[in-house]
Amino acid sequence: MDERVPMTPRGYEALKEELQRLKSVERPANVKEIEEAIAHGDLSENAEYHAAKEKQAHIAGRIAMLDDRIARAQVIDHRGQDPDKVRFGATVRLSDIESGEEITYTLVGEDEADAREGRISVTSPVARALMGREVGDEVRVKVPKGTRELEVLEIRFDEL
Repeated sequence: MDERVPMTPRGYEALKEELQRLKSVERPANVKEIEEAIAHGDLSENAEYHAAKEKQAHIAGRIAMLDDRIARAQVIDHRGQDPDKVRFGATVRLSDIESGEEITYTLVGEDEADAREGRISVTSPVARALMGREVGDEVRVKVPKGTRELEVLEIRFDEL
């Protein structure tokens, strides 16, 4: 399936940097590890060889995944957008109606998501519930711990 993968400019650059590092640093280092392990002789009981080959497979898989993501990337630059509604790239300050706790999330692509940093995937239940909402809107979201009611307090577009 040739579905586009939304991401911020920063997320796109991070993927490109990781791909470059894998191709120019990790893969050549791994080739040397394999060569050194082969030089030790008998490959059937050579743990270093088997570990290096396993690492080679992991690197190759990651390179293939990054190539695919980059090829399907839909880079969405939110700069200059009016913060009237929640959209991809928006930073949204919310209030949990039940507890009064304030939470801030930035809606980003799947590869950029890091809940501890306040970046949630645009495909997450919370982000999907927030899309198109305006300041003052209340949303009910089913999360693993039950249902949360959130009020949108602020929408802004920070530098990503």
